Amino acid sequence: MSLLPSAKRPNALPDSFFDRDAQRLARELLGKVIRHKVGERWLSARIIETEAYYCEEKGSHASLGYTEKRKALFLDGGHIYMYYARGGDSLNFSAQGPGNAVLIKSAYPWTDKLSGPASLAQMQLNNPDASGHPRPPQKLCAGQTLLCKAMGLKVPNWDAKRFDHEALFVEDVGTVVPQIIQTTRLGIPHGRDEHLMYRFVDAAYAPYCTRNPLRRGQVEGRDYLILD
Repeated sequence: MSLLPSAKRPNALPDSFFDRDAQRLARELLGKVIRHKVGERWLSARIIETEAYYCEEKGSHASLGYTEKRKALFLDGGHIYMYYARGGDSLNFSAQGPGNAVLIKSAYPWTDKLSGPASLAQMQLNNPDASGHPRPPQKLCAGQTLLCKAMGLKVPNWDAKRFDHEALFVEDVGTVVPQIIQTTRLGIPHGRDEHLMYRFVDAAYAPYCTRNPLRRGQVEGRDYLILD
């Protein structure tokens, strides 16, 4: 199944959507669906966890300065920035302002008329568990590198590129995210602004993100905030 010409895809997010403050973008990307065409199939996943990054804070790649590898971070909002982390690929989108971006931290497989059971099966083949068995859907994209592996997203193919509505885009499918959890980002080294609450999670999918912010021992108002 193929999509309509891009001019007839009103729900595909335009590049201008990404030209906004990184925290706002991180929140508003929750519930949106990433679509990536691999072969004849569209692989799709609903964004459930994001992290915002700014050039001026120490947790960001951009804070280390401009390089050719990081150039996408310094381009207009809506450029794709991909890099290798933990032995896999990671997906980011540039936001408003040089050096600002949003990391797509985790997602949940999405099925509909465009991405049916065969697409989900392909994602499971792309990202088996350590024993070679299919991961259950709730664990398939539960981390930035797991997401990219399941969806077949590779650094050489997409880094510093724009969205291509015939191959990769983000779609507003009309889902509502009534409650968002705001908390600290993951994997930020000590002394590099690890205290900043720039991580956002769709509360309904909290158990399926990289690390559940509502796990035992976490205290509202200290470890996380609830945004309505």
